[in-house]
Amino acid sequence: MSERFRFNRLEISGSLGDLGTLLPIAIAMILVNGLNPLGLFFSIGLFYIFSGLYFGVTVPVQPMKVIGAYAIATSMSVSEVYASGLLLGIILLFIGLTHMIDLIRDYTSRAVVRGVQVSIGTLLAISGFKFILGISKFQTLQTETDYLLTISNSPDIIGIAIGIVFGVITLLLLNNKKFPAGMVVVIGGIIMGIFLGRGSGVGINIIGFHLPEFLPFDFPKGVDFNFALIALVLPQIPMTIGNAVLSYTDLSKQYFGGKSSRVTNRAACISMGLANLFSFLVGGMPLCHGSGGLAAHYRFGARTAGSNIFIGAVFVIMAIILGEHILSIIHLLPMAVLGVLLVFSGLQLAVMVKDLDNRKDLFVVMLMLALTLTTNLAVAFIAGIFIARLLKWKWFSV
Repeated sequence: MSERFRFNRLEISGSLGDLGTLLPIAIAMILVNGLNPLGLFFSIGLFYIFSGLYFGVTVPVQPMKVIGAYAIATSMSVSEVYASGLLLGIILLFIGLTHMIDLIRDYTSRAVVRGVQVSIGTLLAISGFKFILGISKFQTLQTETDYLLTISNSPDIIGIAIGIVFGVITLLLLNNKKFPAGMVVVIGGIIMGIFLGRGSGVGINIIGFHLPEFLPFDFPKGVDFNFALIALVLPQIPMTIGNAVLSYTDLSKQYFGGKSSRVTNRAACISMGLANLFSFLVGGMPLCHGSGGLAAHYRFGARTAGSNIFIGAVFVIMAIILGEHILSIIHLLPMAVLGVLLVFSGLQLAVMVKDLDNRKDLFVVMLMLALTLTTNLAVAFIAGIFIARLLKWKWFSV
């Protein structure tokens, strides 16, 4: 039992490592798209807990980034986002149960998997620096995202200072088992947030007992499903397969070896499919696994499924006790602190390229990175598979 579930400072620290990816998209989809806070965080918590119990190792839970980014940027209706979650749940179950994912894996080379990991890692690091500088899309969507305006008219300066301080702290404590970096950074960030005026909405009056409502929104109409399929689901699927299935399972095997025997491509698809069906029922957002999330948890100390149980229980308990007021607590964390977590987890994932020494493989990785930065990961993933197979022919060289 102790091999599968440990509960110590390192596991707690590691469980907090991916908050930089999860929280900004979740908060924005609640505020911009109207998703249900209680159902959203309750479903995230249960996904963490049940995936940890089943897989027996640290398992990441992340928002589907293509859907999240596009839905937030265009202020999509809750029905359209809602419809995308149901469609993705059904599609992922189909891909997993029919073994179609194994066929896709056969056509995906190691270089393409590394290309996904390097691209995601780079994007995470860039996003982290944007949070520290105060120029992320999430922060520009709202005038008071950082909640530091109560003490300064220049929140960007404060964010940069916070980023530098907590970045140095992270470097000093990254391998410290007595004071794990992730735990110190998050707790320190919350304390700083309270003293910098971010805790004004927090009080005993927000505590209660809440349970998620099933189907809190009207069932999406046909037009919602049609639009969601074209605008959200089809662009998301290649990224999900590349990052949340193939890259994630590969990374799990590297980190945990034989302990991750249950982390297969089929199991990842089925896990995400079931999670999205449940998230749909309680009004949450589309969810997935992800190599970036696993790198974050691992970098900050997570080594067992105990990290899943801890962070999952935190989200479930907060959702039940606070209900829609859960954002009052989450807003205590300065965005710059989340940015620091993103930078270090992104760099952890990007260095996975170190095991490639073949020129053609490195070419595929760099090509995918360039395409990801200029278009998106879905395009890079498809192009990477095609180019990697072309380069297997002796007539092509780089």
